[in-house]
Amino acid sequence: MTNLAIDWAIDMKASQPEILKQAIDEAETIVVGIGAGMSAATGFTYAGPRFEEAFPDFIEKYHYYDMLQAFLSDFEDWEEYWAFQSRFALLNYFDQPVGQAYLDLKSILRDKTYHVITTNADNAFYAANYDMNKVFRIQGEYGLWQCSQFCHQQTYQDEALVRQMVAEQENMKVPSELVPHCPKCGAPLEVNKRDAERGMVEDADWHAQNKRYQDFLNAHEADKILYLEIGVGMTTPQFIRHPFQKWTANNPQALYVTMNQKPYRISADAKSQAIRITEDIAETLATVKQMKEG
Repeated sequence: MTNLAIDWAIDMKASQPEILKQAIDEAETIVVGIGAGMSAATGFTYAGPRFEEAFPDFIEKYHYYDMLQAFLSDFEDWEEYWAFQSRFALLNYFDQPVGQAYLDLKSILRDKTYHVITTNADNAFYAANYDMNKVFRIQGEYGLWQCSQFCHQQTYQDEALVRQMVAEQENMKVPSELVPHCPKCGAPLEVNKRDAERGMVEDADWHAQNKRYQDFLNAHEADKILYLEIGVGMTTPQFIRHPFQKWTANNPQALYVTMNQKPYRISADAKSQAIRITEDIAETLATVKQMKEG
């Protein structure tokens, strides 16, 4: 049995998939935090061949080491910006295939009371056909656009124009007439993302997502609750890692499980209520799904 300072009947000598299954089975409520490691585990990597095959010209010019660095960098002009971002949006949003790890997690959670918060802006939850009323995409979406001047809180989407940009770009630039502009102020549009200094355009849908998430947390804060963190690093710990550990420490009925091969620090307050799963994320979820079905 576990030596956790809470009443969870978990055999810590079991395999890691079995430990995770026990925690999920025993939990009354589950809050799932998903980071980039989840998408990477299912094959949607931002470095290596997937990046190199899609952006050889940008790598040659700017010596980028991964797709996220490129996504967040400054470009020569808006024509070059949209040459990169249109290809990026097809790869990581409009044409992103379903990920098996996301399907396995959905199956595992099927009969549980749960809500998801993710810092990922890709299309993985849509592709896996989740109930999107249970998913809070706190960091925006690669398929949405916002005014680069933040003149109003609304986002836009035009998949056909993205595909046209990809088809018609030459020498790392889209035709000037394809650069999208804000219908309010006329400034160029950019991908909906959070800037460290300016923040992010948070439209009505974002606020609705946030309200559903906050309502869920408030309704279940005293439950025997599992805070399940999957593939979350330290890029933006304020959205998942830090709150999950704080809420765990504040609830003696809570359990914090982190799935990550990197040994990120767990706060002293939450450590006695925490479990680390260090084995491969995709393989662990696949095994838990098989256990539940078998």
